[in-house]
Amino acid sequence: QVQLVESGGGLVQAGGSLRLSCAASGSIFSLNVMGWYRQAPGKQRELVATIYSSGSTNYADSVKGRFTVSRDDAKNTVFLQMNSLKPEDTAVYYCNAQSILYIYWGQGTQVTVSS
Repeated sequence: QVQLVESGGGLVQAGGSLRLSCAASGSIFSLNVMGWYRQAPGKQRELVATIYSSGSTNYADSVKGRFTVSRDDAKNTVFLQMNSLKPEDTAVYYCNAQSILYIYWGQGTQVTVSS
């Protein structure tokens, strides 16, 4: 089992920045990819960014050049640095972790970007 706890959401004006953190605990040795998804009201949950154990990353086109995903393996934490935020980035952001057999989710953290 893996537990994920997110932090760092909040309210920010358009053009501002936020940094999300996700601390993992439990059977973290089994994880091969971690990342972030988001879900806006009335929309489906969508991929934002992922980072593999190799260090390779993947981003949604809508956030490329603005968001950066990173990880600190010593602290079992993955981060999402969000710059140049737009009102359309408003959503609940979920931390995600995957092993070969399982997918884990955090409880979500709200990000609201005002225009």
